Amino acid sequence: MTQGLEATRPHPYDYYYRPGLPLRPPPPRAVASDLWFEPRKAMLGPWIEVRREPVDTPRTRLMADHLWQGDEPMDELVAAFRRMGSAGGRRMLNQALTHGIDSLDDPLPEMVNLFARLDNPPDWYDPDLWEYGRRLWINVSLAGKMAMGVQDFMGTFVGAEVASAVGQTGRFVRDPYRRNLESSVWFRSVTAPRALERGNPIFHDTIRVRLMHAQVRAMLRRTWGDEHFALHGNPISNATTMGAAVTFGLSPMCFDHAHGRRCTTAQLDAVMHYWAYIAYVFGVAEELIPRSAAEGMEQADYMVATAGVAPQWTATMTGAATRSFSDATPTGRLRIAATAPLFGALAYYSSEPLVRTLLAETPLKSVRLRPYSQLVGLAAATEVRVRALDDRLPGARMRMNRRARHIDPMWDRNTRIARYLAAKVGIRGTPFDHHDTAATTPADTPRCPI
Repeated sequence: MTQGLEATRPHPYDYYYRPGLPLRPPPPRAVASDLWFEPRKAMLGPWIEVRREPVDTPRTRLMADHLWQGDEPMDELVAAFRRMGSAGGRRMLNQALTHGIDSLDDPLPEMVNLFARLDNPPDWYDPDLWEYGRRLWINVSLAGKMAMGVQDFMGTFVGAEVASAVGQTGRFVRDPYRRNLESSVWFRSVTAPRALERGNPIFHDTIRVRLMHAQVRAMLRRTWGDEHFALHGNPISNATTMGAAVTFGLSPMCFDHAHGRRCTTAQLDAVMHYWAYIAYVFGVAEELIPRSAAEGMEQADYMVATAGVAPQWTATMTGAATRSFSDATPTGRLRIAATAPLFGALAYYSSEPLVRTLLAETPLKSVRLRPYSQLVGLAAATEVRVRALDDRLPGARMRMNRRARHIDPMWDRNTRIARYLAAKVGIRGTPFDHHDTAATTPADTPRCPI
């Protein structure tokens, strides 16, 4: 059985699942927290029963098991790159992505194994259903997309696993413009028609992002060691990657549905198919990928419920972002008060307890939220109702197809802003190679090199 990636000491759960194996229990840190109850109920309540403790099902038990493992074929390739040198490995990967694995004279066995999966889509993948799901997802209201963005933000900065990984790398503290640009570019790109066809450059960039995740996972696994693994499981785990895909896919649709813009089970299934294949290309194990929205909702409920409480890195990252704020002077207090509309919006789309947790160690910890949260809620509900009315007018399908003909307009605008901000500090382009040396970082190095 393949062991986890170069652990300093073996752990009994440090392996990749095989069908028929008994399922591992969740890592000790993966327990349900009331902190995430309101967001779960708001997103999933109209469709499934949301309890404080998520319902125990075979699918949620599989999610718990896969918190212990990463992305097997890419983890193995990163280990091979570490032996041969990251520069040579990167060149080999780029050539195989652009010209095919057969263009390499002597490809690494680990790369042959990876490309056997990349070059052969699974039988369940339906390109036409994927395209329909893409158009439905783009057609969600702006408020629904904001809900997804805010929930992702909270998971990144407050959720235990992701906040720890992002905080340890130091990128949001020391290199926020590049990190933001990379995220914006990828989200924009994956909304394009045929984005994940094998020859599409967007497919190639998705694999490069997948490689970055494996490189960071290797570095964190070595840096944190077996004691951290025993408590938290694998950093950037396979289950967390799947959890991100189901919440990205379903939360915007669920937000619209909850606010009066009804969607059908078939439409939710199409959107789930869109994100399920994205998850497949991103390296999620086959047995974990949902075939329906109902299965995806089970996974989303479990992953959000067990996202955990804010680790030490939350205070580090928010402290860096708010270091210029001070409540010691009238001008400083005025600046803090001016942030209230922003954080009120975050509270509406997530919850007030989550925002208070986010700001707990900052000068903004007592900023007013409720009036602005209520105003944002009124505006969001109005926009969704207008979109629901538009759906009932003649030509609705034509308008949906026109909106989704090329790229999601919202993500296109976000990326333009991210490019502008990055260019102001001299950053141009997104080669997704930022972590090429991460896997070779010595185990006692506190952060991967920037």
